[in-house]
Amino acid sequence: MRRLTELRLPLNHTEAELRAAIAAGFGVPEAALLSYNVYRRAWDARRKSDIKLVYTIDAELSVDVATGEPSPDVSYKFLARATRRPARRPVVIGTGPCGIFAALVLAEMGFCPLILERGKLVRERTKDTWGLWRRGELNPDSNVQFGEGGAGTFSDGKLYSQIKDPRHLGRKVLTEFVAAGAPEEILYVAKPHIGTFRLVSMVESIRAKIESLGGEYRFGERVTDFDIHDGQMRGLFLASGEYIETSHVVLAIGHSARDTFATLHERGVFMEAKPFSVGFRIEHPQSMIDRHRFGPSAGHPILGAADYKLVHHARNGRAVYSFCMCPGGTVVAATSEPERVVTNGMSQYSRAERNANAGIVVGISPADYPGDVLAGVEFQRRWESAAFVAGGGGYKAPGQLVGDFLAGRASHEFGDVLPSYKPGVHLTDLAPTLPDYAIAAIREALPAFGREIPGFDRADAVLTGVETRTSSPVRITRGKDFCSLNVRGLYPAGEGAGYAGGILSAGVDGVKVAEAVGLSLAGEE
Repeated sequence: MRRLTELRLPLNHTEAELRAAIAAGFGVPEAALLSYNVYRRAWDARRKSDIKLVYTIDAELSVDVATGEPSPDVSYKFLARATRRPARRPVVIGTGPCGIFAALVLAEMGFCPLILERGKLVRERTKDTWGLWRRGELNPDSNVQFGEGGAGTFSDGKLYSQIKDPRHLGRKVLTEFVAAGAPEEILYVAKPHIGTFRLVSMVESIRAKIESLGGEYRFGERVTDFDIHDGQMRGLFLASGEYIETSHVVLAIGHSARDTFATLHERGVFMEAKPFSVGFRIEHPQSMIDRHRFGPSAGHPILGAADYKLVHHARNGRAVYSFCMCPGGTVVAATSEPERVVTNGMSQYSRAERNANAGIVVGISPADYPGDVLAGVEFQRRWESAAFVAGGGGYKAPGQLVGDFLAGRASHEFGDVLPSYKPGVHLTDLAPTLPDYAIAAIREALPAFGREIPGFDRADAVLTGVETRTSSPVRITRGKDFCSLNVRGLYPAGEGAGYAGGILSAGVDGVKVAEAVGLSLAGEE
C-alpha cells in the first residue's frame, strides 16, 4: 500500500474523477490501481467560489512507484495479555469516553475489569436528563455530567483532537466506534462527529462487548472513599456500604465529580489547581455562519453545517475564544448540583437545528481564585449559583441580547434569534453572573469577532449564561507510569484528572492508562 497526500479535487467531483486523479497522482494507468481507501477527506474553503476537497489516499497498486510514501500501519497492538483472571480485578471508576476505553482495552487484554458508575444506564440517564430540560427536575447523580457515556454523550460528539498520536491510538478509538454503529465516514472526514442519539446506542454496544469479554458493570455505585496505605491503593468504599479490594484503580471520574475531588484531597492524593475558562453560550442563525464560511456553496451536503474558531486577546490581558462550537445544535442545561445553572452545547448527527452555538469563554488561572487546590471548584460554584438567581429559578438560564450586553443594559425582548436552551431563558443583565474582568473582555471580543464573521455581533444574537465546565479545575498529577505521583495503583485519567479535552482525547487517554495497568498486572503474574 502507498499513500498519496494533498490530492485536490472540485467539490462536486465524481467517483470516476477521483479514481483518475489517484492514478495520475501515482503516475500509473488506471488499470494499475487495484484498490484504494480514503484515509482522510478535508476541504479548503479559502476561495469560497472554488471550494476544494483535499484527500489523503492509501492505494494498492499492481506496479512499483517512486511517488507517495508507504502507508503506515495504524492497527492497534496490545502491550500486555493476561494469562489468568487476576485475583484482585482492576477497577475503572466512571463510564465516560476515558473510562469506556480503559475498560474495553483491559477487557480485551483479559483482565476482566470491574466498572463502577455513580449514574444510570445511558437510556435511563437520558430520561433523567430530559426531566431537567423539560420539567426543571434535577437528579444530582443522573444528568448531563453523570451516567453511562459521560458528559460527551450530550454534546456535538466531536471526534477530532490536536493531541500528538504517534501510535495511532485515535484510530483504535474511531474503529471501535464504527464497530459499535458509528458511520464509517468518521474514519476519514477531517472533522468527524456523531451526535447524541447515535452515541447512546454506541455506548450500549461497547458495554455489551466489554461484558462479553469478562468485564462487569455496576451502575448506581458511588465511590465514597479510597483505602490507601503506605502510598499503595488497597481498595474502595462504596455508598452502598460495600468494600472492594483492589490494587489498580483507573480514575476516570470526569470534570464535575467535585465530591470525589474533595475526598481525594482529604486522603492526601497529590493534586494541583489548574487553569480553565468561564463564559457564555452565544447563538446565531446557522445559515449566517454557512454563508460566511462557504459562500455560494452553503448547504452543500458534503460541507454540512459550518463551524468557526475565534480568538481575541483583550486589552486587560485576558484571552477570549470560542469553545465547543456546535453547528446546527442547541444550548443545553448541564448542571449537576441543585440551584446552579450551567450551560453547554449539543448537536445531533444531522446538525439540522436552526441555530449555531458556541461558548465564548475567558481564560482564567489559579491566581484568579487563590486558596487551596479546590478553590477553582468554589469559583465555579459561585458563578453557577449567580446564574441560577439571575435566571429566576427553576433552572432557567439568564440571557441577554448581544446589543444590550455591549451597551450595558438589561434585555427585555428577543429579536429574530430565539434561544434553544431548555427549561427556558430569562432575559436580564448578564454582568452579575461573571467576574468584571471576564465581562469586560467579552464585551471587547464580540465586535472583534464581528469583524471576522460579519453579523457575529448582531444586536439580536443571544448570550446564555453561564459556561463554567470547560475543563477540570484540578489536575490529579501522574508520572510517566501513569500512576498518581504519591499513590501506587491509582491511575488518574481523562478530563477529570486534567489529561484530556474531548471525546477522542479522553478515549485515547483511556487506552494509554489501560495499557499501563495491564503491564503492571502482567508483571505481577
